[in-house]
Amino acid sequence: MKALLCHQFGLPETLTMSDIETPSPGPAQVLIKVKACGVNFPDTLIIQDKYQFKPELPFAPGGEVSGVVEAVGSEVKHVQPGDKVFALTIWGGFAEYVLADGHKCLPMPEGMDFVTGAITMYTCGTSLHALKQRANIQAGETLVVLGAAGGVGLAAVQIGKLMGAHVIAAASSDEKLKLCKASGADETINYTKEDLKTRIKDLTDGKGADVIYDPVGDQYSEPAVRALAWEGRYLVVGFAAGVPASIRLNLPLLKGASVVGVFWGAFAQKQPKESFENFQQILEWIKSGQLKQNIYKQYPLEQGAQAIRDLMDRKVIGKNVVVI
Repeated sequence: MKALLCHQFGLPETLTMSDIETPSPGPAQVLIKVKACGVNFPDTLIIQDKYQFKPELPFAPGGEVSGVVEAVGSEVKHVQPGDKVFALTIWGGFAEYVLADGHKCLPMPEGMDFVTGAITMYTCGTSLHALKQRANIQAGETLVVLGAAGGVGLAAVQIGKLMGAHVIAAASSDEKLKLCKASGADETINYTKEDLKTRIKDLTDGKGADVIYDPVGDQYSEPAVRALAWEGRYLVVGFAAGVPASIRLNLPLLKGASVVGVFWGAFAQKQPKESFENFQQILEWIKSGQLKQNIYKQYPLEQGAQAIRDLMDRKVIGKNVVVI
């Protein structure tokens, strides 16, 4: 089979197309013929050996896929060869075939296409877990989403609205904010032109934000924390800007605020029942048309490195997808 492999840790340009043996599933595994693979921020880290998961070289990036079941292990009963599925793989998805753990592989609902299936787990799973289990957001509360035009950001904007929040989308360009507005954001902030803390305060009549969803980090984290309301919750989702922020701990103290980590992958593994319930809700929203992500571009497997490069260069508005 063909795969886009990382033979040595580095930037996307070091990835190479290779012919390798098609793997066979173990007892609790599923072999999937890949149709599409979502491109996510962890892909930019894992090829540089900067991610919390450390695969052995060589490996293919690509953490979430959709496709058709080719074979299953003896312990797998919920899917069978020929079934359309989507799965969390962490890595390996930039290939014609990939192995997935059975408990991380779900049947695709009728009517869902492969591209949609390949961009659902990371972004929507992360955002609903963040807002529901970690922030316990309530209808009527104010949610500020940083990096709101990215994959997880747009999902958070839409899911926040579906949960009844007043959503303020913050992003780095007017073009990105236009999409956020079309996706349901009530207000917008261009944080390359406007002071983030001041604008959040202005838009909340001085109260501040109840919940801040931050997948960006770096220079925007501290002003965001300063703009929290009393008993606000600051969600640490990721560091797309490349640098984890240092936050002065007197700030959450003075606001009675919480700094809350969001690690959806660990949540899905440690609390599978709650994760499954979240996905049932996500799939209902997708089926009804209430939740829909923007597709920036589709790339063939041979251009998978470019897909990661475009994400690193912050060109992507919404999601990009590698199609096999």
